[in-house]
Amino acid sequence: MSSALDRGADDQVLAQLIGLHERSRADEARRAFEAALAAAKAELPVIIKTQIASIGSKHYRHEDLAEIARAVGPVLARHGLAYRFRSNSNGETVTITCVVSHRDGHSEENSLSAGADRSGEKNAIQAIGSTLTYLQRMTLKAALGLAAADDDDGKAAGTETITRQQARELMALIDEVGAERDTLLRFFKINAFNELPARRFRQALVMLNARKERV
Repeated sequence: MSSALDRGADDQVLAQLIGLHERSRADEARRAFEAALAAAKAELPVIIKTQIASIGSKHYRHEDLAEIARAVGPVLARHGLAYRFRSNSNGETVTITCVVSHRDGHSEENSLSAGADRSGEKNAIQAIGSTLTYLQRMTLKAALGLAAADDDDGKAAGTETITRQQARELMALIDEVGAERDTLLRFFKINAFNELPARRFRQALVMLNARKERV
């Protein structure tokens, strides 16, 4: 840059040099982020499931968001990493974005969306809060590469199926993203969406919303 100024380079040349410098810095920041995240992942502990939730008469265990934060926070900090959440709502749909950033400036994010969790006897605020907490937990786990198999949300829900409202929500989302209904029915091994097990509702939402982001 100094050499170009000394030679009397014009504005176009200077702009190109500045752009090259910024791209180089951004690439360095990205590589530093990836190295830090890889090192952090090697140190992340197993997350212990300390919470018990109920669906009808069934009970299952899952991780607590606060427990995840306590477990991963110190590891991330040692490697110059941090995370934060952004939230957005559109009607009945809530979207959470988890942003993981590095001290050198690079950041990456992932998002998940779902409807309010109206299971049990939750009021409207509790239903939204339950969804927010669930999506924060899931996006953070995805961002850090924590194994999805560690999450058994709804595993013990037995043969309980989704509600009519949930079935309508799925079908509306299917139409919105242009997904093939028959393909999804075969994937979940059901004949109609009202037969979808309640424990697989969130999985269906995640699949469809992932496709929605690609459209």
